[in-house]
Amino acid sequence: MEVTSLELTRRRARFADLMELTKPRITFLVLITTLVGFYMGSRDRVNFLLLFHAIVGTGLVASGASALNQYFERDLDARMARTRNRPLPDGRLFPNEALIFSSLMSAGGVAYLMFFVNVLTGVLGAATLTGYIFVYTPLKTRTALCTLIGAFPGAAPPVMGWTAARGEIDAVALSLFAILFLWQMPHFFAISWIFTEDYTRAGFSMHVSGESTGRQIIFFCCALIPISILPTFFGLTGMVYLLGAVLLGFIYLGYGFAVALFRSNTHAHRLLRISVLYLPALLVLMMMDKIQQP
Repeated sequence: MEVTSLELTRRRARFADLMELTKPRITFLVLITTLVGFYMGSRDRVNFLLLFHAIVGTGLVASGASALNQYFERDLDARMARTRNRPLPDGRLFPNEALIFSSLMSAGGVAYLMFFVNVLTGVLGAATLTGYIFVYTPLKTRTALCTLIGAFPGAAPPVMGWTAARGEIDAVALSLFAILFLWQMPHFFAISWIFTEDYTRAGFSMHVSGESTGRQIIFFCCALIPISILPTFFGLTGMVYLLGAVLLGFIYLGYGFAVALFRSNTHAHRLLRISVLYLPALLVLMMMDKIQQP
C-alpha cells in the first residue's frame, strides 16, 4: 500500500516528537561523559567495540529516563512557559504511547548493558534510572533538596563508562563522579534562578533566586576546584590538566561570585553559559593529559 506524502509527514512528525521526549542535548552530554569515563578507565588501547556497546546501552537508559520524566511531569510541564510546548502537554503524543516508548527504551538499555558490557554497568544504569525517576522526580515538588539528590544520578555516566572499561569502581572513578556532581550544582542553580517564576507556577520546590542560592553557588564552585585536581593526585593525569583545572575552576568561581554579588538574571545566564563551556573544556584537558595506566 502506497504511503501518501501527508501520511509520511505525520510519521516524521511523530518520530520527531518521540525523539524530543528523549531530550537529545542532555543525552548527548551523558554520552560524552560516558565516553570520557571509558577512555580514562582504559588501561591500554581503547576497546572500540566495547565502547560502542557502552554508548548504545547508556544512551538508551538516558533517553528512556528523560522520556519517563516527561511522562510523569506532563501536567506540571503544561503550567510552565518553557515546557508547555513539549509533545505531551501540547497533546501531540498520547501519555500511554509515551509510557510504553520510554519504558521499553529504559528496560532495553539496562538489559543491553548487562548483556553486551557487564553486570556492574547494567546495575549502575538501573540504579541511575530508578534514582532519577522514582526519587528525584517526585521530590521536585516536595523539597528544594531535590537538586542535590538529582545530582547523584546525573553524575553516574562517567562512572558507568569507567566500569564498562574496567569492570570495577575505585577511588579514581569516584573522583570523576565527584567532579560531575559538584559541577552540576551551580549549573542547575543558575537554571533555577533564571526560571524561578516558571518553577513556582508549576509547583516545583526549586532553589529560588536570592542570597541563599548565591551562597550555595559559591560553596559548590569552591569545592569543585580541589576535587577537580584529584585525577592528577591519583596519577591519572599530569600537570597540564592540574593547572588547567585550577584555572577553569577559578573562572567558574568568578562567574558564581558575580551571581551572588549582583543577583541578576543577566549574571545567572552568564554563569549558565560558562558552566556549559567549563565541563567540556575540563574533560578535553583530562583526556589530552591522561597518563597511561599499568
